[in-house]
Amino acid sequence: MTFARRAALASLTSLTVLAALSPLAASAQGAYPNKPIRVIVPFAAGSTTDIIARAIADKMSQSMGQTLVIDNRGGASGTIGQAAVATAAPDGYTIMVHSSSHTVSPSTFAKLPFDTLGDFAGVTPISSTPNVLVMSPSKNIKTLQELLAAARAKPGSMNFASAGQGSATHLNAEKFKLAAKIEATNIPFKGSGEAVTEVMSGRVDYYFSPIAPVIGQIRNGQLVALAVGSPKRASALPQVPTTAEAGVPGSEFNFWIGMMAPGKTPRDIVNRLHDEVVKALATPEVKERFATLGAEAWTMKPEQFDAYLRDEIKSNAVLVKAAGLSPAQ
Repeated sequence: MTFARRAALASLTSLTVLAALSPLAASAQGAYPNKPIRVIVPFAAGSTTDIIARAIADKMSQSMGQTLVIDNRGGASGTIGQAAVATAAPDGYTIMVHSSSHTVSPSTFAKLPFDTLGDFAGVTPISSTPNVLVMSPSKNIKTLQELLAAARAKPGSMNFASAGQGSATHLNAEKFKLAAKIEATNIPFKGSGEAVTEVMSGRVDYYFSPIAPVIGQIRNGQLVALAVGSPKRASALPQVPTTAEAGVPGSEFNFWIGMMAPGKTPRDIVNRLHDEVVKALATPEVKERFATLGAEAWTMKPEQFDAYLRDEIKSNAVLVKAAGLSPAQ
């Protein structure tokens, strides 16, 4: 064999080896995740959504070997945070933990700077977190039927708190009003903290609150729990009936918290995030944290969650229209 031919074969062999190794090198260099992940929460720190996001992010950080950094982007019923995720690079390094409000905003805002379906990819629900209808003991109302009787005795005299126009707490109350056939006025606040304070003072009549911000006040008698708005009783308040059990069928509202990513995020990354959430939910620490919040772990495959989001956007549009709510401009 000539020198030139031996050189050509050696060169070809080297190129073949490099070609075989290059996918491995690229894979090692681009393995996900190789830097911190930003988790946008469209509500203030201390909200139920924020607490659940932090509990999950802590365990995912340990499992994935990268820090998940919570970035609270509150305001405009969650749409500020949604917009930040919708326009982020779809590379798995910006994700969102949001609530049922995600599927309400298309109906309560006349125009949004994003497509609620196309600009997001569902990863999985994380929890189902019942709202509980609470009142101040000073109102001298101890059951849901007593509340209904008072509301019907003076139509339009009652009001209720919400954590903002179009929030899950607002929609829960509107669905209850429609099913119960009563009149009451929404008093929107910036978050659950203000709403709870005003209801405890008696200045606002009632509030469909997430359980976490009011569980202590219920237990020490500062608030009376009349019913939970969920389809089934809450494990944290097993003695409290659902609104349907208490005599208002058709009033059930599922307040959920879930994870989403920008719409064009690669499917393998979405699936990895899904698996990491499921793994985090199985840890004793997260189970214990959820128990204190009254939250029930709840997951779906990404494609199932996408379908659920589509269906809920449609059903919330029907609810918003039936409630006569005018979209914000």
